[in-house]
Amino acid sequence: MVVLEASNLKAYYVLRRGYVRAVDGVNLVINERSIVGVVGESGCGKSTLARVLSLDLVPPLKLVSGRLVIEGVEITEASLNKARRAVAGVKVSLVPQSAMNAIIPVARIRNYIVDIISEKTKLISEEIVMLAEKRLKELNLPVEVLDMYPFELSGGMRQRVLIALATLLNPSLLIADEPTSALDVSTQKIVMQTLYEIFNRGLVKSMLFISHDIATVRQIADRIVVMYAGKIVEDGATEQLIHEPLHPYSRMLMFSILTPELEVRERVRKLGNIALIGEPPSLINPPHGCRFHPRCPLAMDVCRREEPPLIEVEKGRFVACWLHTKR
Repeated sequence: MVVLEASNLKAYYVLRRGYVRAVDGVNLVINERSIVGVVGESGCGKSTLARVLSLDLVPPLKLVSGRLVIEGVEITEASLNKARRAVAGVKVSLVPQSAMNAIIPVARIRNYIVDIISEKTKLISEEIVMLAEKRLKELNLPVEVLDMYPFELSGGMRQRVLIALATLLNPSLLIADEPTSALDVSTQKIVMQTLYEIFNRGLVKSMLFISHDIATVRQIADRIVVMYAGKIVEDGATEQLIHEPLHPYSRMLMFSILTPELEVRERVRKLGNIALIGEPPSLINPPHGCRFHPRCPLAMDVCRREEPPLIEVEKGRFVACWLHTKR
């Protein structure tokens, strides 16, 4: 069953100097009982995609065009406000970056949760607190944190409180945006275990896990999506994409970022052209054709002229590259 489907989705930051095309023609399907990882360099549009899919669209971010369907609810620019009330936090929920700053510092956790959930449901405060207590216990967190202020919690505890809040209404899709950033290694492991436990218990139907760390994504995702300059350039099963990346950018990214596993690194090295050089392009004025061509050692004339479509080269394997596309 399809939980989320995005077709040619475009969302731009509208600035005085122009449009920042942070999500520019994204096609994505997330099925029930699937964990999809999203990887790419900083500035490639990962976090903006998270905001768009969770309907956290506030100026200057604007939904420009495309089709987005979440649990059968179609969302357009015209229906965004109505859909946000019915979908955001209920059918899809976001665990944002930076747990240190995501929670209001002057409110007790109990009051913060009640304020957030009461906007999305007709539950009274007592019912919300009961749900929160139950979820905290399920995540092996002491219920006493409800009476604490954010500054009294460690970064890891705050992140787990945000996860508890995001899953309180059992959304169909949980989007976790860099949930382990700024945490030490042992705390990262706890947060990852918490997310996996939520998924295994069926508290959420599916998950979108965003990170720049491919090794972390590999631990949890059954599928990986590679983003570059606002677009998806490759999409496939986790192990297949890591061991046999098709897009030149994916190859370079796997070799550059992947935690050293000699067997994997050697296999990627044999594919050739592994050095990731240069900087990502400006999303205000991106290159014509394939956006990766200025950095790609395999670029052809067609790459500079025409944008490659994202095509299915084999079952469940998609790539946007003229090396794999018949013209």
